[in-house]
Amino acid sequence: MSSRSHGAGDADVVVVGAGPVGLAAAMHARAAGLEVLVVDRRTGTLDKACGEGLFPGALRAVQALGADPPGHPLTGISYRAPGRHADHQFAAGPGRGVRRTALHEALRKRAADVGAPLLHGRVTGLRQDATGVEVEVVPPSRADGGEGRAAVTLRAGWVLGCDGLHSTVRRLAGLDAAPDQRGGRPERNRYGLRRHFHVAPWTDLVEVHWSQHAEAYVTPVAADLVGVALLGSRAVAGVGFDALLRSQFPELGARLAAATAAGSLLGAGPLRRRSRRRSAGRVRLVGDASGYVDALTGEGVRVGLAQAEAAVRHLGDAAAYEHAWRTVTRDYRTLTTGLLAWASSPARGAIVPAASRAPWLYGAVVERLAR
Repeated sequence: MSSRSHGAGDADVVVVGAGPVGLAAAMHARAAGLEVLVVDRRTGTLDKACGEGLFPGALRAVQALGADPPGHPLTGISYRAPGRHADHQFAAGPGRGVRRTALHEALRKRAADVGAPLLHGRVTGLRQDATGVEVEVVPPSRADGGEGRAAVTLRAGWVLGCDGLHSTVRRLAGLDAAPDQRGGRPERNRYGLRRHFHVAPWTDLVEVHWSQHAEAYVTPVAADLVGVALLGSRAVAGVGFDALLRSQFPELGARLAAATAAGSLLGAGPLRRRSRRRSAGRVRLVGDASGYVDALTGEGVRVGLAQAEAAVRHLGDAAAYEHAWRTVTRDYRTLTTGLLAWASSPARGAIVPAASRAPWLYGAVVERLAR
């Protein structure tokens, strides 16, 4: 909590969401000389079902914040299908495979070091006027290990909603958009599953395995650990991780058959999220809360960190933030939407062969994502 009086507000900025994007936003706000309070209903080190690969640009952005989480070097990306593959080495040097828990721990420590305190609680209300925003927060209950205290109301000049795909801030601010419609039917949603395996990495590349109905992302995150994320439609993901691995990726499944699973199986989705816009009065949406296409190109962290910087830089100018948001997300939105459309078409099976036949084009796309 800031040292300012309650009448002046509890903070200049309340950041809702203590994931990497929220912590980055809090650190940028502190660097701008603002008093910050981060609110999240979750406690401890946070995990998430994601690919866990920091491409070179994302790694540089994390390091620029003063954090340097441990992991495994990533030298490039490999698209793979039975009998075919296309590899590209990052031109700008390696990225890093980093456990989501390691990334969160490093950023959380750094945020605490720069004076961005964390309050545990669930946001249940949001009201704003011309000079600030009031955020109602319900502290953890006794059942959650808390003290069951009464709800508190925080007042801040600005609120940054960095609370992910299922953003409460987006809903409370009236920024949720209606689902896309294609051919009169809701757009098909996609889901992700992630599990780790105790096995020495067999490559320094992020492997993206393509099957008829799903993708598998294999990311080395330590000398004895790899993460495997599976993406597909609800019907595909609903068969379960093990069955999906065996049926869609038999070669990968055979490689991991003797490996011991590490930790819990996590899921995420639906991945597609839209917002009507990124600002409402003194509220800004940042990261997945602001809109998300898919995890297909693996850019979530890089794009989210860029949004966090832009949101703070343009805190008092909604139009400027909207323009900056569109600029920093343009490549992600264009490339991911295009690849997703291709992957959802009858020509899906041509993706890896096309990449292997046109390595210059495949490499250019990878470099665009990695910068």
